[in-house]
Amino acid sequence: MLIGIDVGGTTTDAVIVEGSSVVKTAYVPTDHDNLLNCLLAAMDELIRGIDTSKIERVVLSTTLITNMIAEGKTDPVALVLIPGPGTNPRDYALGESIILDGAIDFRGKETAPLKESQIREAAARISVQGLSRVAVVGKFCQRNHSHELLAGRTLSSALPKARIEFGHRVSGQLNFPRRAATTVLAVATRDKYEMFAADVARALKERRITAPVYILKADGGTLPLDRVPPVETIFSGPAASIMGVLALTEADRTSVVVDIGGTTTDLALILSGRPLLSAKGARVDSMLTHVRAFSVRSVAIGGDSAVRVCRGSSSGSAATVAVSVGPHRDGPPICMGGNVPTPTDALRVLGLADIGEAAGAEQAMLMLAAELGCTAKQAAGKVVDAVVDKIVSEVYEMFREWEQEPAYRVWEIMQKEKLSAQSVVGVGGGAPPLVPLIAARMGAAAVVPQYAAVANAIGAAVARPTITLNLHIDTEKGEYSVAEDGSTGRVTNKNMTPEDAEKLAKKLLVERASLLGIGEYASEAEVTYSDVFNMIRGWSTVGRLMDVRMEVTAGLLPSWGRR
Repeated sequence: MLIGIDVGGTTTDAVIVEGSSVVKTAYVPTDHDNLLNCLLAAMDELIRGIDTSKIERVVLSTTLITNMIAEGKTDPVALVLIPGPGTNPRDYALGESIILDGAIDFRGKETAPLKESQIREAAARISVQGLSRVAVVGKFCQRNHSHELLAGRTLSSALPKARIEFGHRVSGQLNFPRRAATTVLAVATRDKYEMFAADVARALKERRITAPVYILKADGGTLPLDRVPPVETIFSGPAASIMGVLALTEADRTSVVVDIGGTTTDLALILSGRPLLSAKGARVDSMLTHVRAFSVRSVAIGGDSAVRVCRGSSSGSAATVAVSVGPHRDGPPICMGGNVPTPTDALRVLGLADIGEAAGAEQAMLMLAAELGCTAKQAAGKVVDAVVDKIVSEVYEMFREWEQEPAYRVWEIMQKEKLSAQSVVGVGGGAPPLVPLIAARMGAAAVVPQYAAVANAIGAAVARPTITLNLHIDTEKGEYSVAEDGSTGRVTNKNMTPEDAEKLAKKLLVERASLLGIGEYASEAEVTYSDVFNMIRGWSTVGRLMDVRMEVTAGLLPSWGRR
């Protein structure tokens, strides 16, 4: 048996899955001030009457890291940068930072040494600021870690209680500002995440659950709870909905995922059965990161969004009135005891939902109707039309943005054509009444699968692990480095082929996957990026610079049969 638990904005949903069947479901209200209690309450409801010795795996999808960042509850961080020449870190919108001299070039060769005196001055400054968490990031240090490690040793000596995170261990990809932003978030969230993971482990032990515990990442993959970089778990909620749709629908279709919640609607694209990844990495506030994540568009409109009447003027003299939905939530729908009309009230009046009290919903629409000069039912129709218009508009914008994205893989290049959705797949509580209307507007099939209300929990339960390895090889120097763990090694063949580089990457990925306890999935790895640059001196090739990215991408456990 597999357990999946998803902490949503309104409810925390949980499922037990066995084979390709859902055995049991559970729901509890989400308390954003205590996510751990939500998880455990859902777990307790779920395992009541269940033999816990038969549980094989537990997977969590939680908003812990997302909430920490959104609410400004991350730990303060001192950012130490080694930018080298040609950049101005103050243009990166990363906040205050300490700049060190010294430089590593694109090959990983030191072109200017660090100054120990500067590092000691940086340590003194950090001490005065009272900071105990430090991010050290150097440009091109994923090619040569020496400057970051030297700075780290000196800082650790002066600040023995400080927790230091290095840029090369957070991301092996180029783009210095994104790597810096990702490193700051990594160290800013790590302590609280580790406390959460320890609390979860202790609580499950008390419940005699000995199965391994995983957490869902932003790219739709899972890793053991105590092994995952916390920053990779941002946006695990939208990832869970996408994986849930993959689990509950036919393979190889091009679909729009519509996850309609109380406050927001999350949209995503599945192209020929493959979820669309963000080419630029996850965006956190105004910062782009190197966190690998699905491309998700969040629309500030949901079942509990406040509905108001707006007045304007047309091109003539006559005034116009129209309904405005969202972006704010001012409490529950009137049909459920609230004070402000919502789309849920409109759906109730139109007979498309049976939530709450009919009289309250009617009162809500009459409030709007008085300003619009129409009946309550007509007002409800206008509200629902506004919701559908907004969501459809955002979906089309997602397609336009995707068509303009750079393509890095053969599959992506092959898909670069004008596509339209074959189906609109709805999950979440608001999906059943709205998805058919959205699909009809788009000329697509409407799909609201069985267990749509707990699709996120199902997606978490049956998502397989993912892992990435970025390998850089310099055959002239006879060296390779692995960005994810900072490991290095020797190569002897100056004329390595791309095939040779990919074989080495596969070997190293298998080793890393085994250390993480997910070695059985390494056979699913594929090359998602490969580049070779020949170095010429005179008339001869003296070596090659080679970069390979190998990944086990998002997918479902073999035990789960696609619908």
